[in-house]
Amino acid sequence: MDKILEILNYMSANIKEILMKNLENHKLNPINIEEIRLRTNKQIAIKEGQNIIFLDYIVKQEDVLETFEKICENSVYSYKKQICEGFITIKGGNRVGITGSPVIEDGKIKNIDYISSLNFRISREKKGCAKEVLKYVLDIQNGTIFNTLIVSPPGCGKTTILKDLIRTLSSGIPELNFAPITCGVVDERGEIAAMHRGIAQNDLGPLTDVMENIPKFKGMTMLIRSMAPSVIFCDEIGKKEDVDAISYAVCSGVKGVFTAHASSIQDLKSNIEINKILENRMIRRVIVLDDINKGKIKEIYEN
Repeated sequence: MDKILEILNYMSANIKEILMKNLENHKLNPINIEEIRLRTNKQIAIKEGQNIIFLDYIVKQEDVLETFEKICENSVYSYKKQICEGFITIKGGNRVGITGSPVIEDGKIKNIDYISSLNFRISREKKGCAKEVLKYVLDIQNGTIFNTLIVSPPGCGKTTILKDLIRTLSSGIPELNFAPITCGVVDERGEIAAMHRGIAQNDLGPLTDVMENIPKFKGMTMLIRSMAPSVIFCDEIGKKEDVDAISYAVCSGVKGVFTAHASSIQDLKSNIEINKILENRMIRRVIVLDDINKGKIKEIYEN
């Protein structure tokens, strides 16, 4: 409930009042809320698991603008870079997606005018959710990990498991006599650490350093040169630049755990760039998550 109440403080007065009423009369369950979507001239839409609940209130343009100002703490210019990425990370690790009319200069988004929709995505940590995956990642004999790729279609729990994996490895596993590992996180999209004013909103353990809002190759290069991580982590690889970054890390003697979108090993291999690091055995374990039972393992590939 506290996380939802924290989010309500970013809402316009009208939206906050409506949401509070629906929480108080138990039409909404704060534990199950995953998204709160505000679309101009549309009903408030709440996502609870697979269900969408529409509230009896039509969102006005002034509601969206007032909420947007609060998200930016009344300083839109300070958040310009995040706005151009299409989202803003707020306190608590929650992310607000933004849509509107992009201003494009030289092929790049410089701003977003006429904000039309805001999507509050509720960030929740599930400590212990990586337990099943962990046993395939750990190289107990050598006190390290296998270079691992965790894959699934969107929305099946990859990033949630990755966060818990980082926290676990950074903290150590006393029951397995596995010492804490120095972890480096390249958080290109701000979804792993959810930094807010330089502070990680998610618990990534005591030995974790984060580079946020930076391309993977640049981030890995900087982390390896400056922080000497034993293991490096990043989310949603797939491009040539991502594979180049992984090659750089592995050739520097750094282990890695990464995620990618795919529904099977065969699907994954259809990505030419990822298939390169599978063929040269830079990735030793591929863990495919179930697309129905969220967070459960569907398939293991040992390379």
